[in-house]
Amino acid sequence: MPILSAAAPGLTLTSRPVLKTALLALAMFVVAVLYSSVGHAGASGYLAVMALAGTSAAVMKPTALVLNLLVASIGTARFVQAKAVPWNLLWPFAITSIPAAFIGGAVGLPGDVYKRLADFEFHRLRHVTEEDRRALAMLRA
Repeated sequence: MPILSAAAPGLTLTSRPVLKTALLALAMFVVAVLYSSVGHAGASGYLAVMALAGTSAAVMKPTALVLNLLVASIGTARFVQAKAVPWNLLWPFAITSIPAAFIGGAVGLPGDVYKRLADFEFHRLRHVTEEDRRALAMLRA
């Protein structure tokens, strides 16, 4: 699939693994920056990028988890440093969400089902509604 054919005829992602890796890393970085700018860690974005790149489900899951933990940890550290964490409100969520995340992580999905869900999430995120645009415009004003 030539994505850069206008600039370099015959150049494809599959024929240039270094280029594919560089574009994948760049896309992951962009996802991390965009998601973290609004307080999210970006797992769905990482999964969408990896699905588009044809990454296997066995690699997608742990990679998205590690990246999500890394970005969330950086955000958490910055909030703690700024003394913006209401600890009295956080503890009930932490106590219930940690076991729930463990149970959810133990659920196994076949690779093809996982890939279809990741593709669906990517397409869902791509379609921003007019209502979303108005809300963003109000926030910017």
